[in-house]
Amino acid sequence: MFFLRNFLLKILAKYFQSRRSELFRLVSQSTPRLNRECVLCGYKGKFEFFGAPGSFLRNEVRCPSCNSFERHRLFWLYFTRKKVFDESLQPVLHFAPEKTLENKLRIFFKNYQTADFFAPDVDLRLNIEKLDLESESIGSVFCFHVLEHVDDKKALSELRRVIKKGGFLFIMVPLVEGWESTYENPEIINPQLRMFHFGQNDHVRYYGRDFRDRIKAAGFKEIEEFTAFGEDVVKFSLLRGEKLFICS
Repeated sequence: MFFLRNFLLKILAKYFQSRRSELFRLVSQSTPRLNRECVLCGYKGKFEFFGAPGSFLRNEVRCPSCNSFERHRLFWLYFTRKKVFDESLQPVLHFAPEKTLENKLRIFFKNYQTADFFAPDVDLRLNIEKLDLESESIGSVFCFHVLEHVDDKKALSELRRVIKKGGFLFIMVPLVEGWESTYENPEIINPQLRMFHFGQNDHVRYYGRDFRDRIKAAGFKEIEEFTAFGEDVVKFSLLRGEKLFICS
């Protein structure tokens, strides 16, 4: 009986997966789309959908050429417009590196290393909550959509410790500006419930406007903000209002 039940569950799972894929295809084909431009690879044309049909389906967000998403293009837009290639930014440490960005950043920075605690294909195996690095040894850190997975108080404190004077932290998180405070609930440990509460099954919070206070509490004095706005949103398929924080 046990094996029969498992067999039937597998059949049902495959059926619903195929139906979801078909629905995804139909939604993609029936939705009007614009030609977009990728600032990372130069591709011009239709971008791809990503996610699942329903509340998690995101319209025209993935570049079919380099697989960049909105946050990658927002960062690169800032990076190229501000001409952030100064030698003083080095050495550079990139946490949970996105390949589409890593491939570009290695070209610009001779002293560039990637880091993660779990991923196998990084330069350094580091726990962002307890960095095995000397104080003030890093020029700049790139950290995009990492803090919502970890103890952000510990992580921000450690990042502040290892960044040298005059260095920068480039950081992005899922953030709702309409929320005065960050939403987190340590009692929610079920992955499925975390998906509904925090947007992903391995997230532990969703940030509000007080994210800036958390940054300053860690010891960063100044925060510059670069926001996805206006025509850039349409041209480069950015997430409206998404922010890149540059902390010093």
